[in-house]
Amino acid sequence: MNTSNSTSLDIGIGGMTCASCVMRVEKALKKVPGVTEASVNLATESARIAFAPSDQIEARLRRAVRDAGYEPLTADAMEAQEDLSPWAGFLPVGVGLLLSAPLVLPMVGDLAGQHWMLPAWVQFLLATPVQFVLGARFYKAGWHALKALTGNMDLLVALGTSAGWGLSMWLWLTAEPGAMVHLYFEASAVVVTLVLLGKWLEARAKRQTTAAIRALHALRPEVAHLMGLDGEVDVPVGEVLVGDRLVVRPGERLPVDGRLLEGHTQVDESMLTGEPLPVAKDPDASLTGGSINGEGRIVMQVGAVGRETVLARIIRLVEDAQAAKAPIQRLVDQVSAVFVPVVLLIALATLLGWWLTGHPFELALIHAVAVLVIACPCALGLATPAAIMAGTGVAAKYGILIKDAQALELAHKVDTVAFDKTGTLTVGRPRLTAFVMADGGDEASLLAAAASLQSGSEHPLARAVVAAAQERSLKIEAPDNVRAVPGRGSEGEVGLDSYLIGSLRWMQEMQVDLEALMPRSEQLQQEGATVSVMVQRTTQGLRVRALMAFGDEPKPGAKEALATLRARGIRTVMISGDNRGAAEAMARRLGLRPEEGEVMAEVLPGDKSAKVSELKQGGHVVAMVGDGVNDAPALAAADVGMAMGNGTDVAMHAAGITLMRGDPLLVAAALEVSDRTVAKIRQNLFWAFAYNVAGIPLAALGFLSPVVAGAAMAMSSVSVTTNALLLKRWRPRKD
Repeated sequence: MNTSNSTSLDIGIGGMTCASCVMRVEKALKKVPGVTEASVNLATESARIAFAPSDQIEARLRRAVRDAGYEPLTADAMEAQEDLSPWAGFLPVGVGLLLSAPLVLPMVGDLAGQHWMLPAWVQFLLATPVQFVLGARFYKAGWHALKALTGNMDLLVALGTSAGWGLSMWLWLTAEPGAMVHLYFEASAVVVTLVLLGKWLEARAKRQTTAAIRALHALRPEVAHLMGLDGEVDVPVGEVLVGDRLVVRPGERLPVDGRLLEGHTQVDESMLTGEPLPVAKDPDASLTGGSINGEGRIVMQVGAVGRETVLARIIRLVEDAQAAKAPIQRLVDQVSAVFVPVVLLIALATLLGWWLTGHPFELALIHAVAVLVIACPCALGLATPAAIMAGTGVAAKYGILIKDAQALELAHKVDTVAFDKTGTLTVGRPRLTAFVMADGGDEASLLAAAASLQSGSEHPLARAVVAAAQERSLKIEAPDNVRAVPGRGSEGEVGLDSYLIGSLRWMQEMQVDLEALMPRSEQLQQEGATVSVMVQRTTQGLRVRALMAFGDEPKPGAKEALATLRARGIRTVMISGDNRGAAEAMARRLGLRPEEGEVMAEVLPGDKSAKVSELKQGGHVVAMVGDGVNDAPALAAADVGMAMGNGTDVAMHAAGITLMRGDPLLVAAALEVSDRTVAKIRQNLFWAFAYNVAGIPLAALGFLSPVVAGAAMAMSSVSVTTNALLLKRWRPRKD
């Protein structure tokens, strides 16, 4: 979804074979009126199109794909492809191997000093079905490419193998009766078979790269146990409504999101967070669909269904990342657009060069065929998307959701990580540690008034005041005329009295006399507390009534996470709205060094993005880690935004990466999986180009036969995809 008046659609596309196909489909889709963006992914064999809604737009898009020479697939067809067995599609390859094997035997015999040359008519009968029946797909796709005045892998294979088959026919038919002539039927048949084998191996490997998505889909149970008027009734999950009460038996997967009404249990949430240990759940705890119930029978109330569940959002994030096109891939696509025409010119130059220098025409043609066959740009089109799919898939397994390919590609360059303090590096549940009265009075009634004023706020400090009052069983009233002042505090009326509660800075801005409490305030701040002031509005002006000190605890693993990043040469910075004393005290507990500029204190929520921009000066690549609504601008301003999964939806929407477990240690893991993925992309592109850069001159100079060229071309695609699949072995490091 790009804008408010734009929508997006994913279409499966069958018949694409190389990066040139990708470019052709994208051009065809972008010509459809109303289309604003089209991105085609060879590894997923799909297109993501953004467009302005109009009549029959989906039909027009599918027609554009078909007119370009490819097959638009339905959602059912795409799912059917995902569920195929490992041997699906092998029949044409097997037939090709059976027919080609006798043609290769004479070549093997020559190595052993034997002459097993088959009669010409036998070679013809074996090679022709391979060329024109099994190889029909190359002619069909190559013809569509020619009609569009472009080229692709299929055109190169069709031209090369047809030349070899045609040359063999000409030599056979023009030979003297009884003469033994060397024919090249085996070259064309073996090349077609090897290309088919390479495409089959490639498709099999590509199905493994989508395993992460299939595993996530498999987490959704199909049936829920609904508590109706007549007891438990099994209904399809698609019929469950928000507010329904469901029974979940021991060992079953939770069908949807909700909260626990009855029972106590342990829930395995590893599918969501990557955390292997079960989490204890008591009544009123939140439950996530797809996680596994433990030993207890529970009753839950449905809170979200369908596309609104956490699991559905995770699936969409992973699908978006795998469908997205990394910036480096756009450069590859541009290279591919001119690659095939250049190869055709090189093949023509090879043919003319050998022929005009006095060599037989048949030899010149065979060398030109070798150039055409080895130059197919299949590996170029797969190098980047295969690595991105494998990288995002394995990251999701460990609770790291990468929303877009750009974040994945950029994260490995990060040299500075900025952390929000509350809820990111700390537990985010501060406690009221001191309530200091200014001039006597009833402490209990004043604390009750403070809790009443804060009772409607979601701010962590406000919740701490309410919790402290509830622990003492104080009466909390509904306040009137409450007004929140962003970044400063709140004011309102409790009964007949009017109060303000907020930061020291706000009170100083309002010229409140704080002199009597300043020594105690400074002492509390030096101890690491966050200090707020409670002021009463009177006829004589604003009168200080109490000082409130709050303390938070570092999040488990936060100190280790910061040390891990520092050990890898990455600068870490904490951004906090607290006063400098409190912020620096917490920073030292976390192992940060305030004296080296690793603490930015007294930062208003609206100024966090400006601080991120400051860190980016001098060419630094900055990642911002946060969890709250007020972190969203900073997450968007950073080169890479990372949102804690236990935070708000707004933060996760603004970030390119979401850490589902809320564990700071996942920050280093996210940077590492980015580094590994980019390394695989570079390795793949190197090998994809190396095959062509080395292979084309060798073929043109006559050092490679068409058979060897076909094998090399097939293996280039397989090796690139297999190299990407090695990412599935990645595990987060324990530093």
